Amino acid sequence: MNARVMLHDPDRHEPLAGIEWDEDRARAAIAHIVQRTEARFSPERYWPMHPRDADGGDDAPAYPLYHGACGVIWALSHLASIGVCAIERDYRDAVASLSKRNTRWLRSFGCTFDASYLMGDTGILLLAQRIDDTPATADRLVALIESNLDNPTRELMWGSPGTMLAALFLHARTNDDCFAELFATIARTLWSQLEWSPRYDCAYWTQDMYGQHSTYLGAAHGFAATASVLIRGRHLLASPEWMQWQACIENTVRRTATREGDRANWPAWLETRPGHAARLLMQLCHGAPGVVVCLGDVPGNGLDDLLLAGGEAVWHAGPLVKGSNLCHGTAGNGYAFLKLHRRTGSPQWLARARAFAMHAIEQLYIDERRVGELRYSLWTGDLGLAIYLADCIAGGDRFPTLDVF
Repeated sequence: MNARVMLHDPDRHEPLAGIEWDEDRARAAIAHIVQRTEARFSPERYWPMHPRDADGGDDAPAYPLYHGACGVIWALSHLASIGVCAIERDYRDAVASLSKRNTRWLRSFGCTFDASYLMGDTGILLLAQRIDDTPATADRLVALIESNLDNPTRELMWGSPGTMLAALFLHARTNDDCFAELFATIARTLWSQLEWSPRYDCAYWTQDMYGQHSTYLGAAHGFAATASVLIRGRHLLASPEWMQWQACIENTVRRTATREGDRANWPAWLETRPGHAARLLMQLCHGAPGVVVCLGDVPGNGLDDLLLAGGEAVWHAGPLVKGSNLCHGTAGNGYAFLKLHRRTGSPQWLARARAFAMHAIEQLYIDERRVGELRYSLWTGDLGLAIYLADCIAGGDRFPTLDVF
């Protein structure tokens, strides 16, 4: 346990607006997001790129599940399926051309990780299969998952943990044993790739990614995200295998936690990367929010104290100044409260989630007035917020594309 540590950077957070929960206002925000999103669709360019998503000023359209058109179309379909909105457009033709466009985008910066779940073809073909399940699409998904087995990134966005999650969704959708076998094979490969830290006395993975060697722990590229997939798919593993995994997950999560009183957070990396200062972030992709979201469904009570401490730290830190989005914004942090509400049954956590929701709605409209556009993406933009608002209304906790596809 660390004494007198700073669990978050105050400059990255802002005071909670303190607006009373208003379901009608939440529904109006969802309707606004959906209506504006449909109105701004173009068959040629799909949706405009938000300045915060433009990498190096490049405002070309994006296509992946993570921050592009695939995620937007999936989100619209999901919102319609849970009954919170009606969709006016038919996006079948748009989905049909996504894969080819996304391949050109990947090649534009020399990337050949076509099998990536969040950035490549796997997420796009999962969406296509949901619309029209053909043998060719299923065969292509199998080939993509198999080809990604030894991807050196060893994380959710690009690597085999992401395509393991795709296999899990496909097994649930089709009940085909092929996908159960793929899931188990990837899990065993990941077990063989674990490394041991004598310093922390725990197991971890390394990620060879973006030209760097990293030891991420969080929900974007790290240990917690991979643990989440294993927790969700534990029914596809032999009982002794799952027992090993559970002990491993609980040990690493406990030994890497930083505690301060009744609060806890986790560093972005097990070992600080050269040229980077050690710091604790408090957002879904790095830190306590993502750990709580990813481990919120772990069976047993071995991590309950840490999950609750993580939730307290998220609440104490307050909303993020980066906006209302899922990956590094207020809605993503709020999902930690929804997970704890389902896990504990305490109404306090739902009240906290809804408080963050009202703050995020204010952030939505402020940013729209500033830029003149919504942020048309799932993980980094306003479609993710719309799903979060729907879950705050219903008391749900299924994080989009991690818990539900």
